[in-house]
Amino acid sequence: MMIVGLTGGIGSGKSTVGAMFQKLGVPLYNSDLEAKNLMTRSKKIKKDIETLLGKESYLEGELNREYIAKIVFKDKKLLQGLNNIVHPAVRRHFKSWCKRQNAPYVIQEAAIIFENGTKELYDKIILVTSPRDIRIQRVVDRDGITAEAVIQRIDNQWPDSEKEKFSDFIIENIGLEATEREVSRIHHKLLKIRA
Repeated sequence: MMIVGLTGGIGSGKSTVGAMFQKLGVPLYNSDLEAKNLMTRSKKIKKDIETLLGKESYLEGELNREYIAKIVFKDKKLLQGLNNIVHPAVRRHFKSWCKRQNAPYVIQEAAIIFENGTKELYDKIILVTSPRDIRIQRVVDRDGITAEAVIQRIDNQWPDSEKEKFSDFIIENIGLEATEREVSRIHHKLLKIRA
């Protein structure tokens, strides 16, 4: 089974593109969603996060995402520490998920494939891009945070120009119809590769 990475900066529309692949019958693993689940369910991860970031990381057993985002996006060491706790657990969970899939290829949606040095784990990588101003507005509308907070997160990720060098497919996600056509084209290419 081929493993395809789906990545892109915050607000690029990775999840929208992922949903389009799912509509075509492709199994999709959403790393962000699974990371949040693991951060809430796993006692060990919880303990490690509280040790790194403090007891305020959880409110009544739930992940205090606002607090965590506020501190880790200002401190690269803390962000790296958090990634070192969460990413190996997500990786293990993804591997066991893959064993339960029956498809020519699966997609793992992950925001920081390049930043965390895991690009070698994928057979192919799809990068979703969008103009910076559109990305900022999407995240402000979606998450209700300030443009400054979004820019801080964007600046913690590689620029698209760097990611493009290591990507097999690039989808510029501006209009939904054009994006859908591109998803369909890539899907058929991937099926041919697997054939």
